[in-house]
Amino acid sequence: MKIQQRPYSDTSFQALQAQGLPDLLARLLASRTVSPDDWALQEMPHLLKPQAMTGCTEMAALLADAIQAHKRILIIGDYDADGATATSVAMRGLTMMGANVDFLVPNRFEYGYGLTPEIVALASQQQPDVILTVDNGIASIDGVQAAKTLGMQVLITDHHLPAEQTPAADCIVNPNQRGCTFPSKHLAGVGVIFYVLIALRAELKQRGILADEAVHLGSLLDLVALGTVADLVKLDANNRILVQQGLKRIRQGQACPGILAILQLAGRDASQVNAQDLGFYVGPRLNAAGRLDDMTIGIRCLLATTPQEAMQYAQQLHVLNAERKQIEAEMQWDAMADLTQDFHEGQYTISVFQPDWHQGVIGILASRIKEQFHRPVIAFAEAGDGLIKGSGRSIAGLHLRDALDMVTKLQPDLILKFGGHAMAAGLSIRADDFPRFQQVFEQVVQQLIDAETLQEVLETDGALAVQEMTLQTAEMLGHQVWGQGFPPPLFYDAFEVVQQRVLGEKHLKLRLQKQGQQFEAIYFRHADLLPSQVTLAYALQVNEFNGARNLQLQVIHAEST
Repeated sequence: MKIQQRPYSDTSFQALQAQGLPDLLARLLASRTVSPDDWALQEMPHLLKPQAMTGCTEMAALLADAIQAHKRILIIGDYDADGATATSVAMRGLTMMGANVDFLVPNRFEYGYGLTPEIVALASQQQPDVILTVDNGIASIDGVQAAKTLGMQVLITDHHLPAEQTPAADCIVNPNQRGCTFPSKHLAGVGVIFYVLIALRAELKQRGILADEAVHLGSLLDLVALGTVADLVKLDANNRILVQQGLKRIRQGQACPGILAILQLAGRDASQVNAQDLGFYVGPRLNAAGRLDDMTIGIRCLLATTPQEAMQYAQQLHVLNAERKQIEAEMQWDAMADLTQDFHEGQYTISVFQPDWHQGVIGILASRIKEQFHRPVIAFAEAGDGLIKGSGRSIAGLHLRDALDMVTKLQPDLILKFGGHAMAAGLSIRADDFPRFQQVFEQVVQQLIDAETLQEVLETDGALAVQEMTLQTAEMLGHQVWGQGFPPPLFYDAFEVVQQRVLGEKHLKLRLQKQGQQFEAIYFRHADLLPSQVTLAYALQVNEFNGARNLQLQVIHAEST
């Protein structure tokens, strides 16, 4: 592993200091290319405007027409956390504005992803006039055609990258569609539908149907923040506003009962919640419903109106998440056992498949293997009818969806369908073609990246002064928005190991010393004892135990000094 320190501009650093920021925070923000203007404009009025997004104003007019005509609107969502929050935001926002609205989410095991003809047939039983997709639809050419044939109007909101051909929907809102000049291309699905609702509210006010303060869409920002963080989209300046404002609502106790119930079961204090809590504790519990059962449970939790109702659903999610962890651990053991024998340093990719793996957990498995080997990984599971479904995770430097697109150009009959982003993608192939896929995927990736890309680089923010290593610093950093594309602070320092012991056979509990001061530390998923003199990459965190809050260093990487 290569360790390197993030560079930063002295000019930006001094300009941020001049705004009254502590030196450490100014340095961290400057190294993430945050300008003083970005930092000053973090409130909702500075959010990019909906009018800049292609189709947003037109879709608002179509939805306003549907509301005025009392048409039945059916939301078709997705079965991950982004899809669940997007569905909930659409349900709550449209209901506030007087729509006749319901939702339907495909069960991943029966219907697969997106607006398929099969889902349209199921949806038709509810006799909707309008189908509104959230977090899906940009690839649903056949599904849109099926809905149009049945006389339904189809409105698509999505953020995934479009293929050459797009569906013949009545209106599409997607910042990544060709010709859209919206400055942020990183909105999650929940962010896109939130923008449509802002435009719809303006349209209804203009028509004289809504009073000025009749609909407070800010009440949905807790859900927008959750979906944005959980979907691992890049936290650019616009997304950071959405997440920051959502976190503020949660900390003030104004979140929906569902989020508060999930936080409570996860042992997290809502008044101190940060973006990492949403990503590591709330998102996975919500995702567990879509992975193992039916995401309707997660959406019902987010739509619950009382703490009691929310807690009933949250408890189901909690149990499903525990089951997911157990399944994941067994699959990971299987995969690592195989890779110990089969993997060699010269290969650029890892593609794995076992017939008994759980289709809902292969994405997490791919992530875990990627963390271990620093290679693009695709994990496959049985999908029935001689097919297998793959879920892939990539490394910096390889655009995974583009790589799969190149595979299809080389061997048009190999991948039956695929879609996704730079860092994550899904696909289906025939089970018999798995060995051929391994070979072609490896060949394509070797053309797209060089061996240097396969070397893992750990970027740090350099050393911390001892006087900065305090609980107050950890709390200050914890209240900022960090995440995908805006990495949380990671420091790099030499320490003496004063004490160490293994917890539960898999974690290392440490007491460290630097310049005469001692610090408690934890090194998760690492059971080997460290030498007495070490250089560590670590994060500052607040450890809450028995009502007390103390500073703890979370070790990410260790080297002997």
